Amino acid sequence: MPISLIPDLDQQLSQATDPLAAFRDIIARSKTVLADRFNAGEAVEDLVHARADFVDQILQRAWQHFIATDNDGALVAVGGYGRGELHPASDVDVLILVGAVPAGKQAEDIEQLITFLWDIGLEVGHSVRTLEQCVESAVADVTIVTNLMESRFLAGSEMLFQQMKVSTGPDRIWPSNEFFSAKCEEQKARHARFGDTAYNLEPNIKSNPGGLRDIQMIGWVVKRHFNAERLSELLHQGFLTDAEYQALKAGQSHLWKIRFALHLLTGRHDDRLLFEYQRSIARQFGYCDADSNLAVEQFMQDYYRTVMELNRLNEMLLQLFQEAILYQN
Repeated sequence: MPISLIPDLDQQLSQATDPLAAFRDIIARSKTVLADRFNAGEAVEDLVHARADFVDQILQRAWQHFIATDNDGALVAVGGYGRGELHPASDVDVLILVGAVPAGKQAEDIEQLITFLWDIGLEVGHSVRTLEQCVESAVADVTIVTNLMESRFLAGSEMLFQQMKVSTGPDRIWPSNEFFSAKCEEQKARHARFGDTAYNLEPNIKSNPGGLRDIQMIGWVVKRHFNAERLSELLHQGFLTDAEYQALKAGQSHLWKIRFALHLLTGRHDDRLLFEYQRSIARQFGYCDADSNLAVEQFMQDYYRTVMELNRLNEMLLQLFQEAILYQN
């Protein structure tokens, strides 16, 4: 359980005369706490999960305030937020799952909820779908089924949420072999957009070859085929040695730390490690100029070593997955 960013959250809200201002102030304070803890050297994994946990608490309380208890809807975290991972400026993506197309008071309540979330400073990406619409959209788009696969229940009707999970599972749509093939094509197209190289001078630390998306790709396949929540399943299934697994986790941690610093530095969701940011982050991480190697050069050399190793592990695992998933079917 992550350490709470705002331990006295409910006490503050109960004493507030203006809920909108109280929520807004709490969210602003959470950003300061998050930055202070990062700058003090706290593990980035703890902070990424702590922010997701904090946003959970905000969304759950907002849902309770705006949505009637007899409402048959469910509030669901999807995508990276569904994995319980939120960097300082990451998208807060949610699905509002409903029993029927919203109308009347239910539609008004949902609109008020979303407006409130934006007013208090949460940049929420949302979709409103019935169970049937979720299935239809997921069948048509592997990206949507990927988001739903990572979904996490937050509030409302848990039964409706569980129905959605069953209806979009691999025994209903996108069996693991088809899912794997589609995600491989998706990765191939993404890598091509970045010249099929990890050595871009101003890399995108999420989408570049060897970037965070490559780690997520591995996680998606593990989840779809093995129904596993953690990358450690790769150890249990014999796909990775302990040393390789530790390298995968260390690489993710290093890229998370860079991404976290980048979001704090820019104040927005930007995963491009531009020249102007490379120098600042190198100094922040304690790199110092040497006679033959500037601080920023040392920082980027470590970055390239990390993504090259992650790129190698990604390619190796996809080859092993191909044998285990495609050739066994």
